[in-house]
Amino acid sequence: MRSFGLSFPTFVAGAVACGMLVASCSSSDETAGPSGASGNGGQGGIDGGGGASGGWMPDGSAGAAGTLLIEAGVTDSKLTPDAACAAQSAEATLVKKPVDIIFVIDNSGSMGTENAAVVTNVNQNFAQIIQASGIDYRVILLTSHTTGQEVQVGPPLSSGATSTVPGNNPPIFYHYDRSVGSHNSLCLALDTYATPDVHSFGQGWGTWLRPEALKLFVEITDDGISCASQKSGHTYNDANSVAGGKTSAEAWDKDLLALDPAQFGTETERNYVFYSIIGISANQPANKPWEPTDAVMTSECPTAADPGTGYQSLSNMTGGLKFPVCEGSGFDAVFQKLAEGVIQGAKLACDFEMPAAPPGENLDPNNMLVNYTPSDGSAVVEFKKVANAAACVDNAFYIEGTTIHLCPQACTLVQADDNAKMDVLFGCKQDGPA
Repeated sequence: MRSFGLSFPTFVAGAVACGMLVASCSSSDETAGPSGASGNGGQGGIDGGGGASGGWMPDGSAGAAGTLLIEAGVTDSKLTPDAACAAQSAEATLVKKPVDIIFVIDNSGSMGTENAAVVTNVNQNFAQIIQASGIDYRVILLTSHTTGQEVQVGPPLSSGATSTVPGNNPPIFYHYDRSVGSHNSLCLALDTYATPDVHSFGQGWGTWLRPEALKLFVEITDDGISCASQKSGHTYNDANSVAGGKTSAEAWDKDLLALDPAQFGTETERNYVFYSIIGISANQPANKPWEPTDAVMTSECPTAADPGTGYQSLSNMTGGLKFPVCEGSGFDAVFQKLAEGVIQGAKLACDFEMPAAPPGENLDPNNMLVNYTPSDGSAVVEFKKVANAAACVDNAFYIEGTTIHLCPQACTLVQADDNAKMDVLFGCKQDGPA
């Protein structure tokens, strides 16, 4: 029996990932594997699970101790009977998508208490909680570092800001230094997307976004929306009314999606959520968020100027939570709830890399199945391969390059199951490598 190891790339927690795997192709005329094909036992993986034996990597080197390997047992071939290798099964671990969190923070004179509370809580009561969850996150600030009610974040998120320069700390923290007024945050979000800030960090805050990441906006202001965007050419004004909030939210949503569909998605499949810490009246208790199913309201909390009906509408449209900004002194609880919302809202990713072909073999992308095992013990669902996204049907997947993509219905099915198990079954081409 000739054995070889295959591996999916291991990503940090929060990225779509397939753990490393070991599989076997069998042939009756070979009894010994390559010298050194069996490596030392690895340590537990990201979640502290038990290690597995090392194996051969795609470049022919032995798997090192500490590499996360998931043993893939031989299955009965359900693929083509004339496959060069017996059909193999490799478990793919679906994890939460990474999250890019964009804070847009009002620097007007009325925001002193609130912005000081942001600085106090963004590390301990927000980033620390998200980091502990294992989600791959990134924080981007769109707000002033030096003028008005500025925001100067310290370590560990920041690398250590000076009085004049933000402490950008790639890959987890970036600060786009731009003063945000009482009413223009949505316009600035569009207008600065591809424009460098005063420190020339990147080519706009959009430089720091990751296409694979869910985008989560957090608006912090005690005012409403009234501005004109140079980028879109449109004016947004919520007029402190329910109807005005709906109109401005719908217009801005359309312009954001048009700005960069690869990052923010489409109207039918948005890749962003909008959270609001705004002048809305408090819930009971005050640090309890308003849900996206709660109606837009026109009453504001005691120290706010406006209720932010447009921001409320954006949160309701995209599934975001809403908090009262007047709780500045109690932002510890607000930021804890915000972090919990980020963790709960992060979705399972629906794409993962094909295993690399072993030396001397070539995987057959036309001879594959993807099986989903529900965590509730119900029957295994077989996902079959289709040609491309346009050919998607229920319970199907397609391949682009080396990436396996679940079709929309299959993706929705898997994302509803946080403990979903995926198995990739594949055969090898009879004629070996191309």
